[in-house]
Amino acid sequence: MDLEKPAAEARQPERQPEGCLVVAIRIPVRIVVLVLVVPVRMVWDGLVVGWRLLTDAVLRPLGRVLAWVARAVFVWPFVGLWRYVVVPLGKALGWLGNVLVVVPLVWLFRYVLTPLGQGTVWVFRAIGAGLGWIYARVLTPVGHGVLWVFRGIGAGLGWIYARVLTPGGHGVLWVFRGIGAGIAAVGLGVYAVAAWLVRYLVVVPAQWLYEWVLTPVGRAIAWCVQGVAWLVSRVITGIGFVLYWVLRLLLVLPALALWRWVLTPLGRGLAVIGREVGAALGHAWRIAGHISLAVGRFLGTLLRWIFVEPVRWAYRAVLTPLGHVVRDAVLRPAAEAARSVGRVTRQALAAARDSARQARADFRRMLFGESKEERPQVVPVPRREPGSADGRTLGSSTTALTKD
Repeated sequence: MDLEKPAAEARQPERQPEGCLVVAIRIPVRIVVLVLVVPVRMVWDGLVVGWRLLTDAVLRPLGRVLAWVARAVFVWPFVGLWRYVVVPLGKALGWLGNVLVVVPLVWLFRYVLTPLGQGTVWVFRAIGAGLGWIYARVLTPVGHGVLWVFRGIGAGLGWIYARVLTPGGHGVLWVFRGIGAGIAAVGLGVYAVAAWLVRYLVVVPAQWLYEWVLTPVGRAIAWCVQGVAWLVSRVITGIGFVLYWVLRLLLVLPALALWRWVLTPLGRGLAVIGREVGAALGHAWRIAGHISLAVGRFLGTLLRWIFVEPVRWAYRAVLTPLGHVVRDAVLRPAAEAARSVGRVTRQALAAARDSARQARADFRRMLFGESKEERPQVVPVPRREPGSADGRTLGSSTTALTKD
């Protein structure tokens, strides 16, 4: 016995057993749904094709044209203004600021403020040295004398405190201690008498009243309240039991029977009908798609043979040669002329920029002189003769052959 199922059978979902009612409902429902869905699907496919054609042929080119127009109207003027007006003006203002503000401020700081600051530092150093001498030679001896005087005064006050004020304070403290002990004794006696009176006049009668009067009365009241509560709970329990069975017999059991014997079978039938209608809609939508695709292909072929092929033939056979003639006879010479004009214009602008740059350099050299970078560098020429003062002689031992 083969225990393994084939792969095709394993992939198929398990089908539930269907009754005769399902089979009887399925075919009419699918026919009706197909008749109703085919026009809707064809209209939907027509709308989709129309939207795609509108997007590709109208909206997207229109968007590109609007983007180019917006760039030409809003972006390029600001770019030209920034590149050819703001940037040169900013560079000119920066050069003027450097010449009129930075260079004078640097000269002022280097040749005026720095010597002035150094002189001020020297003056403050001299004042600090004088104040230090005054502190060391004048204030320090005076402070030592004042400190000696205050030490003598403190020693005198300490002797007065130790020899005069301390014995007097001890005597006054002994007197106050005696007075305090007497007051404490009187207070203890009064407290004891008051406590005895309160105990036997208030506490003992109140305790007797609580034990022999209030406790029995409270217990009797609590027993009565418990009895009344038990009776009320029994009455409420009986009423609840009666209401429970009344509601169960009048509402719950009829509702349960209605749900079990009416609503559940009806719901199952409606579920079967809804499932079959949904499946029929799916099948009808797919079949309508195939029908719509076939109709669309037929209409597309018809439109291609009626409109597209003649337009393509006219473009290839008429417009393309005409466009080549216009390109070779008109557009290319015009482009060459425009390029030559642009080349001449760029050369003229470059010559003007070089002239302006040379004029600025001459003006700066006339005002401030040549900088270190502009000065000609003196390149030392390598000497071929020895650097010593004595010339070469044949009699000296300067060569390898005559050296000892």
